[in-house]
Amino acid sequence: MKLSNIVIVLDHPDESRNIGSACRAMANNDIKTLRIVGKREDYNLEQINTLAIHASYIFKNAVFYDSILSATADCSICAGTTRRMGKKRGKLLLPEEFSRKAASITGDKSDAKVAVVFGNERTGLTDSQLDQCTLGVTIPSSKEFGSLNLSHAVQIICYQLFRESLKEMNKSVVSYTPLTLNRIDSCVKTVTDSMQKVGFFKMPGREDMENFWRSFISRASLTEGEAKYLEVTFTKIAGLAGKNNG
Repeated sequence: MKLSNIVIVLDHPDESRNIGSACRAMANNDIKTLRIVGKREDYNLEQINTLAIHASYIFKNAVFYDSILSATADCSICAGTTRRMGKKRGKLLLPEEFSRKAASITGDKSDAKVAVVFGNERTGLTDSQLDQCTLGVTIPSSKEFGSLNLSHAVQIICYQLFRESLKEMNKSVVSYTPLTLNRIDSCVKTVTDSMQKVGFFKMPGREDMENFWRSFISRASLTEGEAKYLEVTFTKIAGLAGKNNG
């Protein structure tokens, strides 16, 4: 696993000090790419540096975005962290399960990036924010007091990824770079446009179908060739259906 290809995303964090602690947690585990959904000027640099100590360079190099989608567009997998189960949240992976998944697509010969998204300290990730991710990760904790500090959650996930990176068996598993989420979105549009043409969406439901295909294709780690084959298949189906209707 290339830890340099792990991307930590903080979505509108409240506390500057938590950002500093998160930077330190990342540095402890050789993970250095930080992206923040929000504005740099909203945070107190002195408080961040105080808690980050010698890891303040991570915040200095952090890139800011206006949404989870834009922050993870160049990644192949986007994992949203949550402690709440729910019908719309699907199957949630444990940290060790997620780290194995991350290792399976970020071998030495792969340039694939894997994003892990952490929500606001007060609200966590909402259902709509999790919809922008392709899978969910949960950290088991006490039923009586299950809420983790943001930096503690970052530490646990980063540590698990670091431990997985040390396992020789997980190195160089993949010899290609899976699609980025930006490319996946293009593929999903082609698929659902074709489904629209054959009358699949007679009732509302395209958005749910788009979310399904986005998550499915991301988890499948398709190659560019496989994506093109999928697009051609659906395009031909739509074309044949149009001829038959004519």
